[in-house]
Amino acid sequence: MSVNHIATPLDSAILDSKEHYVFYHKMVDFAFKELIVAVQQQGICNTIEVNLFKQYCDLLLYSIEAMRIKYMYDDEDNMKIDLTHSGFPNYLEFRYLFNDLELRDDYLGRLTSIKTLKEEFLNTLLHKKQPIKRNRLFQAASIVYYSSVKKEYIFNRFVQGKIISAPKGSKTDFLVSWSFFDVSHNRPFICFMYFNYDGARIDDYKDTIYEVLKATADREMALDTMGYMIDRKLPKVSPKQIKRIDLGPLHNVFAKDEHAITHAILEGIGKKDIALESYAISLKTDEVTSGGEFKEGGFFTKQTLQKWNEVFKQHYVFAPHRIIQLLYTKTPDMLNKLAKAPIEVSSIEN
Repeated sequence: MSVNHIATPLDSAILDSKEHYVFYHKMVDFAFKELIVAVQQQGICNTIEVNLFKQYCDLLLYSIEAMRIKYMYDDEDNMKIDLTHSGFPNYLEFRYLFNDLELRDDYLGRLTSIKTLKEEFLNTLLHKKQPIKRNRLFQAASIVYYSSVKKEYIFNRFVQGKIISAPKGSKTDFLVSWSFFDVSHNRPFICFMYFNYDGARIDDYKDTIYEVLKATADREMALDTMGYMIDRKLPKVSPKQIKRIDLGPLHNVFAKDEHAITHAILEGIGKKDIALESYAISLKTDEVTSGGEFKEGGFFTKQTLQKWNEVFKQHYVFAPHRIIQLLYTKTPDMLNKLAKAPIEVSSIEN
């Protein structure tokens, strides 16, 4: 089936062919690489944040590539793209990957050996002059999947970054990052927290910090609330700045939500005004800083906490030039509310 004939029903978005998987992976891979460059060029993140942002995006791309390999020749199951304001694979797809790789050895033990498959393929192609059957191709893809995909690189529901020194010029000593996949939105979020530490060695306290972040900051919530909860549970830590990036939605032909940008792109593709490969990415940043401190608790349990300033919210849209033109025609009011005019990125070449 030609890529130009890709169609997804309005009530679901299921990738059910080799072309779908290749096309979707190519689109997401290209869009994310364009996004990383644009985020740096536009000063949305500083140099250290951009490097961390790229690492989390790489985990997402690695996971989506693993899904492509997993489902390439699978006739019994298909990868699903979330229908909410997302454009990403449904969160359960990430869980399936992780669960699969937990049982890697068991699966590999039940698959035909590589040597046997090679001999069979050569005999079929060279001697019988026949195409390889899909179930045998699925066996080969499964061997590649279970042999090469690393569980530690799969984007999990919560991904913890290391504590590092804050960049030069910062008013704090340390920076910690983390990312989570919010199940209710089916989108990844990336967080940065700049903080000071009231102790001798940060290494003695890092496991406590990681535990609190995983328990407290693993879902989308009001950022000042998140900051208060972290501050409250970590008496030796003084968080001074928290920044959260909401990555998405990814607007493209596979998305079927009611977002104005998605609707404009789908309508344009349907009328053949824009290419099937057309896409746009929404990105939002929430940032909160400490405006002072206050004490809370009784005489023996008094704790110094942060007074958080108002949360600063920014919304950006990244899209190729032709899509930006379309959006100015279809959604001018929404574009006027952005932090910047839509940011141009490259279009996908056919």
